[in-house]
Amino acid sequence: MPWIQLTVAAPEKHAPLVGDMLQGNGALAVTYRDAQDNPIFEPPLGEVLYWQETLVTGLFPAETDLKPVLANLQKSRFFDEGFNYKTDQLEDKDWEREWMDNFHPIQFGERLWVCPSWREIPEPDAVNLMLDPGMAFGTGTHPTTALCLRWLDGQDLRGKTVVDFGCGSGILAIAALLLGAERAIGIDIDQQALISSRDNAERNGVAERLEVYLPSQQPSLHADVVLANVLAGPLQDLADVIQAFVGPRGQLVMSGILERQIDAVQAAYSANFDFSPAQVQAEWVMLHAKRKQ
Repeated sequence: MPWIQLTVAAPEKHAPLVGDMLQGNGALAVTYRDAQDNPIFEPPLGEVLYWQETLVTGLFPAETDLKPVLANLQKSRFFDEGFNYKTDQLEDKDWEREWMDNFHPIQFGERLWVCPSWREIPEPDAVNLMLDPGMAFGTGTHPTTALCLRWLDGQDLRGKTVVDFGCGSGILAIAALLLGAERAIGIDIDQQALISSRDNAERNGVAERLEVYLPSQQPSLHADVVLANVLAGPLQDLADVIQAFVGPRGQLVMSGILERQIDAVQAAYSANFDFSPAQVQAEWVMLHAKRKQ
């Protein structure tokens, strides 16, 4: 099915209302992006931030007459002196096929591959984690996940207990189990993440060794390795909770951190942990630490 998209430049305070108006006038999807391409890395918890000038794009079926939509926007109170817009035709494509074509098997370290189910496994004798992109975060394509997967690949996890705090798709917990860990515990605030983790563990044949919990249900335990791939804010706010999982001589791996946030995150844990040099990929950081004796 062909499409047409209407993009409107909106002031920050009116961007969500312009988006609502586009939806009210028949847009099937609405997206927001910065007119100056300045990213917002980590908005405050529970807040949605827009840019000083936000480009609001509505997606419409190609046969849509946009004249009434433009007339409604022109009459709105959202623009002081008219408004700037543009329209683009989108060609008809098999979007699902194109989406699938963008995902390929990826190698992390020496042994570990993450493979979508519709691709041929490159190395059948390697440690192959079968994972399809889904509703829960974590496919290995983001630098924060990639850094953690490469670290796991370099460890001897035989007989170890691993906690994956903020487990998302379960990718880190499942990778740990496939690499030899005896037991993994996934914790997440999102029920969908727990469902995805269970399903992915079943697909990879490790479901009997993975436990998943909401924070209100999480058990009291000491793990050999604790992985926390979340964001710098939660890592600091939940420092007491996260480090309580790390047993004597245990290791802590944290990611979802930007380079400028390293000192603040380390400060929240430095009383009890000794840190190795940070590992960096594309502005994102992974921190590794060992509990002090």
